Amino acid sequence: MEGREVVLNFVSASVWAIRHASPVLGLERSVECVKSQPSHQACLILVFRGEKPMTEQENVFRAYLQMALFCEKVLKEADNVVSIIRIIDRFTVPGATPEMPPSVLTFTIVISFKSGFMRGKQTIAIRPKSPTGADLPAMEFPVLFEGDDDRGITMAFPIQWSPPEEGLYWWDVYLNQEMVTRMPLRVIYQRMALPMN
Repeated sequence: MEGREVVLNFVSASVWAIRHASPVLGLERSVECVKSQPSHQACLILVFRGEKPMTEQENVFRAYLQMALFCEKVLKEADNVVSIIRIIDRFTVPGATPEMPPSVLTFTIVISFKSGFMRGKQTIAIRPKSPTGADLPAMEFPVLFEGDDDRGITMAFPIQWSPPEEGLYWWDVYLNQEMVTRMPLRVIYQRMALPMN
């Protein structure tokens, strides 16, 4: 909701109250203003800013994100219980050159949704962005939501990735072209001292 401005002018000693105002103004409780100087005109300016809350109708066909993260590996036991091992949000790349040398990072991406009211074939996309904001090659995965509302899908897949530069990378997660979360991954280049002969 865009910011809206309401101006109340007082020309006499009186109390003005706004009670249960229109939802357009975004007021949830009364606002009272009292003029303290009868001989001077007082002015009250109210500016309301906020976002429209999600209604049940808007939320009815959404799935619910359970987790989205980077880790070292994932274990799936015989009883289908999943264990996340060593959650990662940064890598340190060692080197001896002024600039970070080409390197390959190995890790696992885990993304899990609960179905809610969503059913059928959907598409999950992961779109990384470089520290400068440039789009990197994206990944898309077809998934199928079925079963009860508390059921869902869990994706866990290993990846080998070569970062083009050091800095903070944001991996945006989309469900059917709607971004649902962002995963940060920072790459740090640590220059190592050369051994003295």
